[in-house]
Amino acid sequence: MHRTRGGTHVNHPIITAIEERRTVTRFDADKQLSDEEIRELVGLAGRAPSSFNLQNWRAIAVRSPEAKARLRPIAWDQPKITEAAVTFIFVGVLADHETMSDRLAPAVQQGIMPAEVAAGWKAAAEKLYFEQEWRARDEAVRSATFAAGHMIFAAHANGLGAGPMIGFDADAVSEEFGLAPNEIPVLLLAVGQPGEGNWPQKPRRPVSETVEFV
Repeated sequence: MHRTRGGTHVNHPIITAIEERRTVTRFDADKQLSDEEIRELVGLAGRAPSSFNLQNWRAIAVRSPEAKARLRPIAWDQPKITEAAVTFIFVGVLADHETMSDRLAPAVQQGIMPAEVAAGWKAAAEKLYFEQEWRARDEAVRSATFAAGHMIFAAHANGLGAGPMIGFDADAVSEEFGLAPNEIPVLLLAVGQPGEGNWPQKPRRPVSETVEFV
């Protein structure tokens, strides 16, 4: 779809991907992904924004038949868990200012951020999250969700399909896959080659219902 901005036609591939993407629930179970392809998807997910660049999330790539068999019963027995090449458990990590030095060190070393600014960010993060469990948890959910959103479009760009899931027993997933006390299973994301029978993107609410100008 062509749009105009300032009289110039805009047909950017990101916009095209947003318009074309669909949620995939049926996968070709014979098509697998290599370790390198999985790492590439996770690396692209890592480009997502996070508060103070905390990057407080990680992904568990459930791709072996044994691991899929462990996940499916505690995820509402959803077929796509065993049919997709891989199902990622997106794990949010409670926001912790103590991780800031390590997370910001590359930006300081590369001259992107002055050291004093990094120190100021750490102090600000401490005020925001230290002993504020609800806020640290919210940030964990946000960071993992942003990362999953990036992966959805990374998969689409690579000719793959992705299907997010919130239908799972969070406590059981945490126990079965060894999550730490400061980690939250935020969502599951099945990724693989789309199979037959997937619907196109469903119509969305009109913009008039989803925006307010003030």
